[in-house]
Amino acid sequence: MPNGIHTIELPVAIDKIWNFVSDMNKWAPLVPGYIEHEILSDRQSTWAFKGDLGFMKKTVKLKIDIKEWIEPTKVTFDLSGLSDNFGGNGYFEAETVDDNTTKMTGCLDITAKGAMGPMVNTILKTFVPKTAQELSEAIANRIEEIENVKA
Repeated sequence: MPNGIHTIELPVAIDKIWNFVSDMNKWAPLVPGYIEHEILSDRQSTWAFKGDLGFMKKTVKLKIDIKEWIEPTKVTFDLSGLSDNFGGNGYFEAETVDDNTTKMTGCLDITAKGAMGPMVNTILKTFVPKTAQELSEAIANRIEEIENVKA
């Protein structure tokens, strides 16, 4: 399963990280290639983004199902392809370093299925880690902007 994990330490208290990541409307637009998202319920949403797979750009639509909201430390989710045969999961996790510092980790696992799965998964092995890193860094940067801090 192609996956990516990225950890960033932020000079922000854990509750402020939670305030941001617990609201998908705040960070969904930070997904690389973001086109749109729609909140269906407090645990379901759909997302559309343009993925640059190197040899082609493709619009991908996914359904996100939140599995756990564990305040203030973790959000876990499953994802399934609406436009393509993809499946996967991921999480955001926050860990207190001290009162004003939090370690934030983003993880994303995506697997292409079906006849083209093996070929697409070869491409996803570089795309998914890059996307996980870019999303984690974008979230960290946005939180720092909101909280008016410099890392």
